[in-house]
Amino acid sequence: MARNMHQAFAGATLVGETQDRRQRFSLLLLNLEEYYFEQHTANHVQHKGSRYERKIRGSLKICSKSVIFEPDAISQPIIKIPLRDCIKIGKHGENGANRHFTKAVSGGISLIFSQVYFIKEHNIVAPYKIERGTMEYVFELDVSGKVEDVVETLLQLHRASCLDKLGDQTAMITAILQSRLARTSFDKNRFQSVSEKLHMECKAEMVTPLVTNPGHVCITDTNLYFQPLNGYPKPMVQITLHDVRRIYKRRHGLMPLGLEVFCTEDDPCSDVYLKFYERQDRDDLYFYIATYLEHHVAERTAEGCTLQWQRGLLSNYQYLLHLNTLADRSCNDLSQYPVFPWVVGDYSSSELDLSNPGTFRDLSKPVGALNKERLERLLTRYREMPEPKFMYGSHYSSPGYVLFYLVRIAPEYMLCLQNGRFDNADRMFNSIAETWKNCLDGATDFKELIPEFYGDDVSFLVNSLKLDLGKRQGGQMVDDVELPPWARSPEDFLQKSRDALESDYVSEHLHEWIDLVFGCKQKGRNAVGAHNVFHPLTYEGGVNLNSIEDPDEKVAMLTQILEFGQTPKQLFVTPHPRRITPKFKSLSQPSSYSASTADSPGEESFEDLTEESRTLAWSNITRLRPHEQHKIHKEAVTGIAVSRSGSSVFTTSQDSTLKMFSKESKMLQRSISFSNMALSSCLLLPGDATVVSSSWDNNVYFYSIAFGRRQDTLMGHDDAVSKICWHDNRLYSASWDSTVKVWSGVPAEMPGSRRHQFDLLAELEHDVGVDTISLNAASTLLVSGTKEGTVTIWDLTAAAILHQIPCHSGTVCDTAFSPGAFSGMEIRFWPGVSLVSCLSGTSSGGRSGRESRATQKNHRSGETEAPQPLRRKAVQKDGRGLASASRPPAARQPHLQLCCHVS
Repeated sequence: MARNMHQAFAGATLVGETQDRRQRFSLLLLNLEEYYFEQHTANHVQHKGSRYERKIRGSLKICSKSVIFEPDAISQPIIKIPLRDCIKIGKHGENGANRHFTKAVSGGISLIFSQVYFIKEHNIVAPYKIERGTMEYVFELDVSGKVEDVVETLLQLHRASCLDKLGDQTAMITAILQSRLARTSFDKNRFQSVSEKLHMECKAEMVTPLVTNPGHVCITDTNLYFQPLNGYPKPMVQITLHDVRRIYKRRHGLMPLGLEVFCTEDDPCSDVYLKFYERQDRDDLYFYIATYLEHHVAERTAEGCTLQWQRGLLSNYQYLLHLNTLADRSCNDLSQYPVFPWVVGDYSSSELDLSNPGTFRDLSKPVGALNKERLERLLTRYREMPEPKFMYGSHYSSPGYVLFYLVRIAPEYMLCLQNGRFDNADRMFNSIAETWKNCLDGATDFKELIPEFYGDDVSFLVNSLKLDLGKRQGGQMVDDVELPPWARSPEDFLQKSRDALESDYVSEHLHEWIDLVFGCKQKGRNAVGAHNVFHPLTYEGGVNLNSIEDPDEKVAMLTQILEFGQTPKQLFVTPHPRRITPKFKSLSQPSSYSASTADSPGEESFEDLTEESRTLAWSNITRLRPHEQHKIHKEAVTGIAVSRSGSSVFTTSQDSTLKMFSKESKMLQRSISFSNMALSSCLLLPGDATVVSSSWDNNVYFYSIAFGRRQDTLMGHDDAVSKICWHDNRLYSASWDSTVKVWSGVPAEMPGSRRHQFDLLAELEHDVGVDTISLNAASTLLVSGTKEGTVTIWDLTAAAILHQIPCHSGTVCDTAFSPGAFSGMEIRFWPGVSLVSCLSGTSSGGRSGRESRATQKNHRSGETEAPQPLRRKAVQKDGRGLASASRPPAARQPHLQLCCHVS
């Protein structure tokens, strides 16, 4: 992993006398759902006007629910005064008409209050100290002219904090925030280049664990910017679009308003997480960045990751990280932190035996169902419970559980979540074995693990910061986490945990846990059967916050959602496939070949092949090995063209893009979209200067590689163009409009030059849509394949049908000539089974002797050849003939057919 997971906790301040003053303040000093608006350089004046008057230099920070003063000297504590505890706010020494509150015109700001918090004295992270009683603090701003505005702001925020209903408080604070955002905009002077073109600007909040920071988002043709309203922690966050590797839409608080951007391939920690106020703003920004990425980066899908994992290209750890990312889990959102399973169930033995299945936890059951007696009690309550029912009153992942594990490296987050206090010492993360036992036996403890347990950073297990986390009932201080007997050190514990996660047992059963957390047993009837039902509010779609009109109820619901935890987005609705484990030998080994062929049903279908041909066929197949694999398209690849030098590969896809991939640099160099319709094929013109692509939008596109732009568009069909071929300045295009057309013309050589007029030379008509065509080497013959499974051989010199063979039951998806003539042998391949039969000549059902329906300018069609007799033959070694591949019906397996000429 490129970075430690806990490094995502941006803004956390730990301990150390070497840290400077600016690092002491963080947004974690605010309450949950509180905003930091502005700061002013000021002095805290103690004993104002007396002989003991003393000024402490620092920064006064105005927040939506509190006033915070951060002294420059780290020996002095940070002061936090909740606005709801204020009795009087005004100018020091001024007596206004209002008995409680006065407006300031100059001088210092006076706050009279009943409660104050002292935080991080000597820069030590510890529970907050609280002082109660009526007190007055005076703050002098360096810029006295701002005193009146600051007091006005404090009075307004105080009124919001003192409203009776929490919903009304939230609504008023939100209105103040939106007013501030509306009065400001992104500072265009911060663009990295004067040539940047602005695409869009909107309001949003940057999300980090437990806190959000409002500001302005701006995207240009080259950069993504976020400018915090308060300028904290820095005036601007900038991400170069060229560096972006992944982007995901997120739900934040069960609302589809989040967007997370990654500049790394495998790091679980993103570079920025944004929450928007309007879904349309989120979607517009996502579309712009995704469109940019379409030209540079391939998207990762759950299905693609699954295939890589099944084949051993991804470890269990990597696969779980990918699934978490795809399921909206983020290091920046503690209510949706990545979740990993307990895999070991033995924390008492002196040795960890990974060959013993009894060492492991049952991955087919959720944690709450591992203890049979506890499960029976929960099910009894579940049956008696009114709707909506749930089996477990707490979740397996929540902010509290995450910080339970990470308190030693993120103590400020625990203090933020728990109002300035650590948890009770006996409830802390003291022991691996104790924690596992409580998960098995506890009435309300069903938590899973986090990725750190399978990483390589031991910091979360060791109290390296020397935090005072309290004293347990037995008298011992909370310090390092107690490890199981089989772990010699924290490093050894993590190593053995990783070994367990990648063990054969877990690899064979991990799909069962994935079904519970990300898959088909996550919710619905399958979840009930698997004893995997949590509170409805934890599920995506479980509640529509926009439908709740009562502001108090809405705020309470959101708070419950954020603090209780959320179930991952469901990725799979069918049972997850098992991992393919290496239990069988390669087919390339003789013994394996014998066993596989002897046991294969249908081996008798090889009887018509010579032994020499049979051996040749198998040896060629078994020698095939993947050399490279690159995922560059989102949908099926429909066409491939390789430059003469072999350095560049051009591909088209149903995702509507033409892409250019460099074999030398192994980088995607170009990505072009001509329309929003699928591209069906591509080819390179002689000279490798132009790529031609066919499209489902009825057009053929000519793209200049040198100039990076479209040269020509041929609009020559009434339906999708399915395949194109090129020979001797002639273009052959097949279409679903039931025609194959032959064109004469040369595309424009220079962008901007006159577009060439393509001349239609011939139109070869079919009864149904044509899906593929191919030319022989001399371009005198053309073979077409149709949607109904018919293969037709055309004489291009006469635009006449030579043979028409209904040889497939499904759509013919590809055809090819080998050097020589064509006709009659077919080979079908099923996965794991081989069946061979030989046919020479045309099919008995083929049409012959009828006049061609082809039309040609200044030329009429000629006569077709007479049908040839059927006869059985063996395949020739030279492999001459015509090959055609067919898409099978839904209930059948894919197969390949080859028609070979036999002399």
